[in-house]
Formats: sequence, structure tokens, C-alpha cells
Amino acid sequence: MAAPPHPVEPADRGATRIADRVVAKIAGQAAREALTGTLPEDHEPPYAAVDVHDGTARVRVAVELDYPADIAARCRDVRERIVERVRTLAGMEVPEVAVTVERLHSVHTARTTGERVR
Repeated sequence: MAAPPHPVEPADRGATRIADRVVAKIAGQAAREALTGTLPEDHEPPYAAVDVHDGTARVRVAVELDYPADIAARCRDVRERIVERVRTLAGMEVPEVAVTVERLHSVHTARTTGERVR
């Protein structure tokens, strides 16, 4: 097979576009990784949504946490893990990660006796 008469420059060959839903899956998995071992048994897995524009991703993630806990530290861990994984796997910068704590699971409210918790 003969070589093309004019080689195509790398910049003119095209580009790879990573779908928003793929970046959202990476972010959701990263949040799960950051919370491994700290999630209650009856939790919902983290849910992530992203807005991708010009090679950057803005991420919103919803998590459930056990309580009592250092909520700020857990949210910081989630943010850092998402930034690192999206940068590594998708090659995108993540200037913003908004973490929403949707539910706290308290060891005190896991009682089945129906007694009141103060």
C-alpha cells in the first residue's frame, strides 16, 4: 500500500471529544473511591453531573455520608479525588467541584426500637 502523497499534519488529523456522560462516570467513580470504607450499608452511590466546555469540566456531585464525621474533610477528599481522576483519565482541568451532601446516616437513627433520639 502506497503512502499518501501529502502527509497530514497532527493538528489537522482531528480531535478526540470525550462525552459529558463519560466524564460524569469518571467523577462518580472517583467520589466512590474517595469514600470507600466510610459509606453506610444502605447508601445511594454518589451521583455526578458535569458541564464540559473547552477542555474543562465543572462537576456537581451528590453524596451520602455517615455521621458523626468530619464532613468538610470528606468533601475535600471527594473534590481532590475527582480533580485528580478526571485530569488523569480525561485530560481535562476541573476548576470547580460542587459537593452536595444529600443525606447523613447516623448510627443513632439506625435503631429499630422506635425510641426517640435527642
